[in-house]
Amino acid sequence: MHDDRKLVEARLERVLRERIRPAVHPVTTPLAVEIWSTAGEPVPVAEGLAAPTVPIAPGTPWGLPWGTSWFKVTGSVPAEWSGRTVEAVLDLGFTPRTPGFQCEGLVYRPDGTPVKGLHPRNAYVRVGSPVTGGEQVHWHIEAASNPDLDGSGVPFQPTPMGDKATAGEAPQYVLGEMRLVVFDETVWNLVMDLEVLGELMVELPLDGARRWEILRAVGRALDAVDLQDVNGTAQAARDELAGVLAAPATPAAHRISAVGHAHIDSAWLWPLRETVRKVARTASNMTALLDEEPDFVFAMSQAQQFAWIKEHRPEVYARVTKAVAEGRFVPTGGMWVESDTNMPGSEAMARQFVHGKRFFLEEFGIESDEAWLPDTFGFAAGLPQIIRAAGATRLLTQKISWSRTNSFPHHTFSWEGIDGSRVFTHFPPVDSYNCEMAGRQIAHAARNFKEKGVATRSLAPTGYGDGGGGTTREMVAKAARMRSLEGAATVEWEAPADFFAKAEAEYPDPPVWVGELYLELHRATLTSQAGTKRGNRRSESLLTEAELWAATAAARADMPYPYEELDRIWKTVLLHQFHDILPGSSIAWVHREARETYARLAAELEGIIAGAQRALAGDAPGGAELVFNSAPHARGSVPAGGASVLTAQGDAVSPVPREGGGYVLANGLLRVEIDGRGLVVSAYDRVTDREAIAPGQAANLLQLHPDFPNQWDAWDVDAFYRNVGSDLTEVARLDVEGTSVRVERVFGASRVTQLLSVPADAKRLDIDTEVDWHETERFLKLAFPLDVKADRYASETQFGHVYRPTHQNTSWEWAKFEACNHRFVHIDEPGWGVAVVNDATYGHDVTRTVRTGPDAGTTTTVRASLLRAPRYPDPETDQGVHRFRHALVPGATIGDAVREGHRANLPERRVTGSAAAAVAPLVTTDNDAVVVSAVKLADDRSGDLVVRLYEAHGGRARATVRIDAFATDRAVTTDLLERPLADAEPPTAADGGVVLALHPFQMVTLRLPRA
Repeated sequence: MHDDRKLVEARLERVLRERIRPAVHPVTTPLAVEIWSTAGEPVPVAEGLAAPTVPIAPGTPWGLPWGTSWFKVTGSVPAEWSGRTVEAVLDLGFTPRTPGFQCEGLVYRPDGTPVKGLHPRNAYVRVGSPVTGGEQVHWHIEAASNPDLDGSGVPFQPTPMGDKATAGEAPQYVLGEMRLVVFDETVWNLVMDLEVLGELMVELPLDGARRWEILRAVGRALDAVDLQDVNGTAQAARDELAGVLAAPATPAAHRISAVGHAHIDSAWLWPLRETVRKVARTASNMTALLDEEPDFVFAMSQAQQFAWIKEHRPEVYARVTKAVAEGRFVPTGGMWVESDTNMPGSEAMARQFVHGKRFFLEEFGIESDEAWLPDTFGFAAGLPQIIRAAGATRLLTQKISWSRTNSFPHHTFSWEGIDGSRVFTHFPPVDSYNCEMAGRQIAHAARNFKEKGVATRSLAPTGYGDGGGGTTREMVAKAARMRSLEGAATVEWEAPADFFAKAEAEYPDPPVWVGELYLELHRATLTSQAGTKRGNRRSESLLTEAELWAATAAARADMPYPYEELDRIWKTVLLHQFHDILPGSSIAWVHREARETYARLAAELEGIIAGAQRALAGDAPGGAELVFNSAPHARGSVPAGGASVLTAQGDAVSPVPREGGGYVLANGLLRVEIDGRGLVVSAYDRVTDREAIAPGQAANLLQLHPDFPNQWDAWDVDAFYRNVGSDLTEVARLDVEGTSVRVERVFGASRVTQLLSVPADAKRLDIDTEVDWHETERFLKLAFPLDVKADRYASETQFGHVYRPTHQNTSWEWAKFEACNHRFVHIDEPGWGVAVVNDATYGHDVTRTVRTGPDAGTTTTVRASLLRAPRYPDPETDQGVHRFRHALVPGATIGDAVREGHRANLPERRVTGSAAAAVAPLVTTDNDAVVVSAVKLADDRSGDLVVRLYEAHGGRARATVRIDAFATDRAVTTDLLERPLADAEPPTAADGGVVLALHPFQMVTLRLPRA
């Protein structure tokens, strides 16, 4: 038989486009449209409904950037349409772009009842099926004219549209047609039949009979369509396709659990306030679709987004809660937002689950067993323990499929964290969290699935996301046709929990992946928007202090505990850890507001801390000065979590001139030489007679690289950035300021000022760096070349640290050329190491070189990433003044690194109080390896004390934890939600404390009532 395959395929494409799809709406009539616009922020629904409107015609420009317009749409159904299905098609001026990245609308009835959302792939509203004729149509549309930041068609171009202050006043859209239409369901079903079969057909093997069977059936169907009377012949065409659509899938077919989904970024190319409306629009759409499609199931994560609907759109929330109660609108994930997981600190990552799960429990009585993070940029190795401690056992993500160098070897596996905790993990092989049920996607999922032969199931999050929109009726229709269709994977709508239960049952012993799930992409998110990152770190530290001192003041001074304030602040901080805010990949508006929010929260937390410490110190004008220590380790005579009267001590040694230029900072433990360039050429450990700086090298070296990635400007730094760079060695000023050496440098349009000092009683060089940054597409690093031979190094992560290689033996190791740390990086040889600690940076790289000649040895260089200057999506990223604190700690053990990291982030506070005052800690441990990460009162307001601790050195540790004023004999071990663990052995009470025996990196939460 002649091969006419391409002829039939081309025919199908044109006939669908030009004849069959237009025939879905064979008869139309225009609607009357009026408009009212506000240039300010969105107004309440009642105000928008009552606003005075003026007529507007199709083709009229409308919509200021980030503005809101209210359209009033009216009309009546023609009498001759009686007995037919009628819809309205409401085109706000949509472009072919994906939903969520342009104008959007939410339709209301005159009484304010929401109907559904509008976007370019879902612009209809059902009037009646059937109608009687004469029905009156009266709707209002709240329309957002959000700019399309990639509307030029050229991605990643700098644009002023990312902030209302710079976006101008040019109308963004041109109104399309708004009309009533007859909806021909037979023709629409023919479109679905042909799309499913056409998409499936081209994915099947050319040498297989099934492809040709479909091709011939499609040819017959097209023959049956009278192109001059599509509506009259559509059923005949459908009849020609019935046989191939009825052929069932084979028993070996891959099984796909479709989950209705709309991954909505809590902020990204739109501000937080617009996300509130995006969520309401999508939730309205999905509850409407649930009413129409009995098999459909929709899942939504991010408790914050549910809370927004509850607060701002209670009428939408009522529909959501009804659908949740029916089991069809499924809260999933159990986190406050889909956060970044690399940069949030230990407590913040824990509180994501605490606040997320508690919201779902209190609102719906539902507790999700899954962490749901489809779009997060890699996963820290401490996360499995946190997931388990929150009472969950499963994880879903898709983003690792974006890795550019190595293909991850599994789609379903067990992920093991640093403490040995494991979670059952799934990566959907459809490779999208915005699946559209397209044949190519379903075929790709089946081919791509790496567990063939041992497992058969995968999950497909189905619906438009990022900017929202959700699942469409077309996606549901396609899924129905693929429920059992020969040549395709089988598709069934299921809740995430149902998928995971079946996947675990068929694959009880999956392969194990140990350590972080590193995304080989988007590495620059560890550095972009330094102001946002500093705000996050500072907020985390201030919350640690506020909870500690508020709990101590409640126990010691009967001061009321600020439950409401801390709950609200935690939720705000958690919101800003969303995976496009904290990573620095949102528009200028988002980061401007984030900086303002962090400043406001800092002031509020400082007030809580000051009030609690004042209550503890007592009033004593002219009294002694108390030192409050929030860190989990003692500071000299000041205990961890307590306060003592300040005794005389030297803050730092004084610089002395260095022969040949520069200065020397020295105490009995450390001698630091700073040369005439302001660079550290020696950091000599006097205790072990060991030099930290590599021979002929200099530390505290600022290095500048060009930074123009191939795409994703704010997200990516590509490996080739290292090919070109310059050392900033020219010094504009070098002198002494107090007990510090002051170094100033000027480069490009920027200026750096550094203060270097050595404490009188510590083996540590403190480096305080201020950068007035005005570069573009540059990457600034701070380098420490160290005379240490290390094949691996440690980076702090949640509740411990993770080891990474310093070499590049394999492509997996090479790909980790930029990585994340929290408060420290530590490298060592047996018996001696060096720590580099920080108070606000996350990105870093570690490399090694082998020296030749008389100074043969290995140099391991640690570089902290300070600043970038990408131009998309924020063209002014990081312009302005930034401050960083780092410390170099020669001779440091891993325990020293832990201690110094906390010291840098939790500085001491001094308060004048009663002359003999001292504040005893509520909690102490007798083993520095057991670190207290939280001291707080229980969230249920019972007055119980909650203490969280973890083993921080990576080994086994036994410790007695003494807790004053609370009943240690009634201590219980709890999960993160402060609920007793049913299968946990009661803690052993002994010697006025609780005895713990912890395995490496184990985290434990204790709850104790008042004594």
